[in-house]
Amino acid sequence: MSTESDIRGFLASRRAKITPQQAGLPAHGGNRRVPGLRREEVALLAGVSVDYYVRLERGHLAGASEEVLDAVAGALRLDDAERAHLYDLARAVARRPARRTNRARGPLPDSVLRVLDSMSDSPAFIRNGRLDILAVNRLGRALYAPLFEDHGARTVNIARFQFLNPAGRDFFPDWEQSLNTTVALLRTEAGRAPGDTELTGLIGELVTRSEEFRTAWAKHNVRLHHTGRKAFRHPAVGEITLDFDAMELPSQPGLTLTAYSAEPAAPDHDTLRLLAAWASTEDASATSDRG
Repeated sequence: MSTESDIRGFLASRRAKITPQQAGLPAHGGNRRVPGLRREEVALLAGVSVDYYVRLERGHLAGASEEVLDAVAGALRLDDAERAHLYDLARAVARRPARRTNRARGPLPDSVLRVLDSMSDSPAFIRNGRLDILAVNRLGRALYAPLFEDHGARTVNIARFQFLNPAGRDFFPDWEQSLNTTVALLRTEAGRAPGDTELTGLIGELVTRSEEFRTAWAKHNVRLHHTGRKAFRHPAVGEITLDFDAMELPSQPGLTLTAYSAEPAAPDHDTLRLLAAWASTEDASATSDRG
């Protein structure tokens, strides 16, 4: 991946999504050669010269001021996630790391793991920006059981399971929405951490092996993922849709704790209790096998 090519793709894709009418520009007759806005129209809306905007879209964000970035974001009607991604790309191209490095991290603090385990009624896990599951509580492991069944010595990774394991499509029944969310999260992380070689390797693997990932990756979509609803088709308890809340860990930059819940008395709450009972049975069976 090249930061400059990411900038080109991101700005061009955002420009293509906006019509002159949406931007408040007069609609001239005749055929337009490009979808959405032309570069000169973005330059007009941002208050910069056409030549300067063309340089920006070619990947030359280094040195662009906050005022210019804000003006471009406004012209392209970027949402909060897209605006943050633009700033991440600008920072990445400005610092130009001499070599790509992994972000080393020690074990999670015991206090964090205790908090995770104390959430006994909610499936919960801690992940990094690559969507590796680094820690999981008992009910979270039960919910994500298919991911833990056949991962070998590798760290469990949500994206790798989703796109490369045949069971992924069945486990995530809202397939289109789920795959777009996963790709957008990885695209967001790629902007934040361009020097993460493990992330680069994961994306390269997925682009090479999954046409669906490759197609979604080319859209350059990004997103913030703090709260919402997610559907699962669990092999033991069937379909369940849960609310989720994702919280970044202040003491562990780059890590996110995600917890699921169901509204009391709702059918999904009953299914969640069934999942807990199934987890207890699995735990008892594993204990018996070890004995």
